Amino acid sequence: MNSLPANLFEWENHLSALREMLRGATQGRGRLALVSGAVASGKTTLLNTFAEQAIESGALLLEGTGSRAERDLPFGIVRKIFDNGTMPADVRSEVIALLDGNALESTATGRMHVMSQISSALLRMVDDRTLVVLVDDVHCGDDQSLQFLLHLARRVRQAKVLIVLTESPRLRQEQFTFHAELLRQPNCVRMRLHMLTESGVAEALSGTLSATVAARLAPECHRVSGGNPLLLRALLEDWRTVGEHGEAQQRPAPGEAFAHAVLGCLHRGEPEVLRIARGVAVLGDACSPRLLGQLLDLSANTVQQGVQDLHQCAILEHNAFRDEVARTAVLDATPATARGALHARAARLLHADGASALDVARQLVSAPQDAERWAVPVLREAAEFALVEEELEFALHCLECAHHACAPGPERTALKARLVSVAWRIGPAAAESHLPELTEGAERGRLAPRDVAPITSYLAWSGRLDAAAGAVSALARTAATGDGLAMTAAVSASAQWLTMLSPPLRDRLPTVGTGATGATAGAPRDMADLAHAHAAATMSAVLTEGQADRAVIEAERVLQRYHLSDSTLQPLVVALMALVLAGRLDLALSWCERLQGECSARRVPTWQALLSAVRAEIALRQGDLQVAAHQARTAMSRISVQGWGVGIGLLLSTLIQAETGMGHYDEAMALLEQPLPEELFQTLPGLFYLRARGRCHLATGRYHAALGDFTAAGELMGAWRVDIPLLTPWRLDAAETWLALGDPGRARALAEEQLRLGSEDARLRGALLVVLARTDELKRRVPRLKEAVEILEGGEDRIQLAVALGELGRAYRSLGDFNRGRVLVRKAWHVAKTCGADPLCRELMPRHADPGELAAAAAQPGQGAEAQRDVEALTEAEVRIAVLAAHGNTNREIASKLFVTVSTVEQHLTRIYRKLNVKRRRDLPAKLSDSSLTGTV
Repeated sequence: MNSLPANLFEWENHLSALREMLRGATQGRGRLALVSGAVASGKTTLLNTFAEQAIESGALLLEGTGSRAERDLPFGIVRKIFDNGTMPADVRSEVIALLDGNALESTATGRMHVMSQISSALLRMVDDRTLVVLVDDVHCGDDQSLQFLLHLARRVRQAKVLIVLTESPRLRQEQFTFHAELLRQPNCVRMRLHMLTESGVAEALSGTLSATVAARLAPECHRVSGGNPLLLRALLEDWRTVGEHGEAQQRPAPGEAFAHAVLGCLHRGEPEVLRIARGVAVLGDACSPRLLGQLLDLSANTVQQGVQDLHQCAILEHNAFRDEVARTAVLDATPATARGALHARAARLLHADGASALDVARQLVSAPQDAERWAVPVLREAAEFALVEEELEFALHCLECAHHACAPGPERTALKARLVSVAWRIGPAAAESHLPELTEGAERGRLAPRDVAPITSYLAWSGRLDAAAGAVSALARTAATGDGLAMTAAVSASAQWLTMLSPPLRDRLPTVGTGATGATAGAPRDMADLAHAHAAATMSAVLTEGQADRAVIEAERVLQRYHLSDSTLQPLVVALMALVLAGRLDLALSWCERLQGECSARRVPTWQALLSAVRAEIALRQGDLQVAAHQARTAMSRISVQGWGVGIGLLLSTLIQAETGMGHYDEAMALLEQPLPEELFQTLPGLFYLRARGRCHLATGRYHAALGDFTAAGELMGAWRVDIPLLTPWRLDAAETWLALGDPGRARALAEEQLRLGSEDARLRGALLVVLARTDELKRRVPRLKEAVEILEGGEDRIQLAVALGELGRAYRSLGDFNRGRVLVRKAWHVAKTCGADPLCRELMPRHADPGELAAAAAQPGQGAEAQRDVEALTEAEVRIAVLAAHGNTNREIASKLFVTVSTVEQHLTRIYRKLNVKRRRDLPAKLSDSSLTGTV
């Protein structure tokens, strides 16, 4: 591939024709060949190949190359031809003397006389040998050299001389006469070299690759290179380089070598061609000959010729670069100052031409200097269009440029607010550096009402609670002027939001209304502050004893009313958490999955991260530890730990509890080493974190540390006047810790205190009954545990159900009812196993079976065989459903796992109960054999 030609068949024909012309010249029939072709079409390769063959034939070879840099040097090419080591010394001396003589300064007649003498000197050498004169890039030659070559061509018709010249298809004005005179010579043959066709590319590739690989690569190689041999060679070099680094790549992709080849082609062409290529690169899809001429200050004819050259050498196709790598290479090679000036001028031209905001903005963003004032609305509009197309980084650049172009004032602050909301999509950490300026703008009253609630929530998320409270207070003082009612409404919503997130701020914030509307009911409301106010009121209902049902209704209203956007994301997440805390995990899961579906195909990491965090909390409360850990890890991967702000409390809480429940204590302890914002423990997420840390300490035997965390949570909730077990059941946690410390009295006191205070949550009541049962005497233990099991079976917390079933089974076993105890413990084990709660599984069945239980079962002959016969009466589908039901799966979960409808599951269970002679789901494990239980998928 080092000498890759153009169309191989065409190239071989030309080479064969040159050899035939050489044989004719050797016989005294002088010949002249003019080879034309675009840049990099293979002219030089053809010339060099023929030169080697001419030398092998014994011909005297004289070579020269035209150069634009030497175009003003008289007889530059002629000097190169005679500066040849193979030429006789006396002839070279004679010619050089003629060229250096005074004749060069004389009249045209004198110069013609000199050229005649030089020609005669040359022709004297052909008595014994054939003379071959090769001149590459003759179109770059000086006028005197072209006159000499034309003079020589007229004299070699009957001489042993072959002249081969190569030229570009586009000639200078002064070269037309030279070109026409050459073609008029009867012994002149014109040859054209074209770019490779697709079949030619395949043929060229087959020289170094297998035929199969060459045929596979040819279409893509031809598309990218356009058949340009130089570009094709570079493309293959890039492909091989990637292969050498062990990266399997089916299709060749242009890289560094290709970029250099593109620049090489451009520098080998006319100077204006490079300028035109830069203009095309800058304008991109907006390129047109008219705009290109205006951008570069070139005439229409010059632009037309330059674009034609770029098409001929396959750099362009349909007035655009064939590949983005080529365009990028041209832009990168353009000096920064010149490139910036081109982008700025292109922006003005496109704007005046009525181009779209996106096209104009792409130029403005690429220009290094600050945009002018006229560009601000264009950049804002472009940013919004870019967001629709999920071009987040470009939208950010647009807003940054617009912000820099604005003078300090409300408009600049509004741009910064929008910039922060867009940066938040990528990650809260990306918005951090912009928050101080927004805080200052808010304190000076420059923040628009529509931006107050979102910006307040961003400040609070980042842990800037004091700054958020100060900004809201400052805005409240300015609400009496301008958009007074709108600002009052926004301040009210923000105050409610901050109070909900951080109850200690309650006494520092202005009191401008209550509820979602409050005293500002008649004020114009923006969607953002309405969403924040409604979500805050919903969470407040959760934190008010006896209002859980109202909180569920309000949460669903929020989720139904507001669509997912930058300004409503946090309110929607709060509404989801309200459903979670109120115990409506089914509704929370349905809404969460719906919102996740909305943003699954969108490039909005923050939205996805927050929804994954909520999904993880739902899974944790359902007892699905593996899903909880996976969703939490996913959320953490989408936003850096630093970017989570005070939200890290909720995320770490979920993940720590999930890892602890699965027995991954090292992972859980490592998570406790994560640095936390100082303000975390002034917020609700701080309470979640305290509970998670305490549960981890409790599971790993650090009982006093656990008790300290639970008590601290209780003290904070008391001080904040939100001592609601739905938020965090610190008394339950502390009671379990006192049991572990061997003090059932204190445990019982805390559990009874919580029951007296009331508990609307069935999950919490069931757990409290289990704790109380563990402090009761054996006879009273079973009724409490049976009540706990009945309550928990109606809920969604499978881990707590497994705990209650295990305690009930052990209670029966202690009373001597080994069979019932075995069934319940085994059922508890299977429920815990499906949750991934390995420590609980080991606690329930350390050896997977109890020898005492097996002995008790063996003392009842025939029962096992009868149960086996019952199972054999079931169909294969019924066995699968029965086993999953025995494991504690709900009808909906069974339907999902077996890909059937819930109705089908219910019908099968009806037949299963009849065949096994049981009345309830909880009796299934006693009828199913161990092999059936362990054989489930």
